[in-house]
Amino acid sequence: MSRKGNFESFFDLLKRECLNRYQINTLTNLRKLVSNYVKWFNNVRVSRNKNGLILVKYRHQAMTA
Repeated sequence: MSRKGNFESFFDLLKRECLNRYQINTLTNLRKLVSNYVKWFNNVRVSRNKNGLILVKYRHQAMTA
């Protein structure tokens, strides 16, 4: 599963952009960080390989085309 767009690349981004930046002491803290990251990833993060769109808008555009 090393092709572009697979979960492996998502988890690599999760570690680089989020988890490596914080000290995680509890499972609750980890859950909050991951939940907030997923919301940010889908609704705020601009992707260069998705024509500069956020993921939600890119998916919507692809489904209506």
